[in-house]
Amino acid sequence: MKIGFIIYGSLNTLSGGYMYDRMLVEYLRAQGDSVEIISLPWRNYAAHLTDNLSFKLPANLDILIQDELNHPSLIAANSGKHSYPIVSLVHHLRCSELRSKWQNNFYRRIEQKYLQSVDGFIFNSQTTKGVVNNLLRKSVPEVVAYPPTDRFGEAILENEIKVRASQTPLRILFLGNVMSRKGVHTLLKAVRSLQPAVRLDLVGSLSVEPRYARQMQDFVAANGLSSIVTFHSSLDNEPLKQKLQQAHVLIVPSTYEGFGIVYLEGMALGLPAIGTTAGAAREIIEHGKTGYLIEPNDSAILAAHISALASDRNLLTELSLNARKCYTQQPAWNETASRIRIFLSSFIRS
Repeated sequence: MKIGFIIYGSLNTLSGGYMYDRMLVEYLRAQGDSVEIISLPWRNYAAHLTDNLSFKLPANLDILIQDELNHPSLIAANSGKHSYPIVSLVHHLRCSELRSKWQNNFYRRIEQKYLQSVDGFIFNSQTTKGVVNNLLRKSVPEVVAYPPTDRFGEAILENEIKVRASQTPLRILFLGNVMSRKGVHTLLKAVRSLQPAVRLDLVGSLSVEPRYARQMQDFVAANGLSSIVTFHSSLDNEPLKQKLQQAHVLIVPSTYEGFGIVYLEGMALGLPAIGTTAGAAREIIEHGKTGYLIEPNDSAILAAHISALASDRNLLTELSLNARKCYTQQPAWNETASRIRIFLSSFIRS
């Protein structure tokens, strides 16, 4: 197949969504498909909307995949003349994020118009599928393809989990870009009430929302947390794996996740995960068994769960072993990517 793939910026951008896109491209190319990356520049939302005045879809393709993140740039182009089907890869909708009602109403109208302009969907979760289908006014072909991960290799040994669980203090790992949607402020407020019984490592880019990142760094300094909280920016695989191996629990209390592959990555190293009830984290985290789900921005309940894990190491061990088991039961990436390729091929055969 000759496939086009539209994204913003670089395919090597560090995020779960871009990792999914990157792994899919690598798989398709390994199967002998030609995949052309069409990159539009990262700008603000209003500037992306102006792309509709000039951007045209590429020619001579069998099928075009569009990362739904690019939706504000593509509505006019999709409505124009093209000889191939368009499939949207949806990680999550912008209008699902936590913000004021009027803003989300604005984004919802634009996303709805975009979603109605494509011929099929690849969803990363049942949650994302449900949200999109609620906005559509037509039935189109779709596939749900969960994003498994094996970038850290085999799951940690059970005995290693048991030994680590007895170590103090409780080590918390946050893995994600330091941005408001990821809930770093919620985590820092929870940690403030638990010092000095915990340590927190925050691993992720500080440049995605630099103003927010500075606010979080200032919060740490102003509340005397510098001795227990460390910002690491982004890390390559090996140093990141070391942080995962050293941690006891992974906490990313996002206000919304379309899937949350980071939770699975932590579970590979036996880390119970704490996420929120908003979005698809509940498709990975089983509350009270492989981790906990809290309401967005609820730092008090988050602190209570952390305190329970710190004081009850048998509970920590149980959840850690359950998390490891959850990881080992995930589908292989080749299985997921193969389902997507079969789905794409069905458009061409028809």
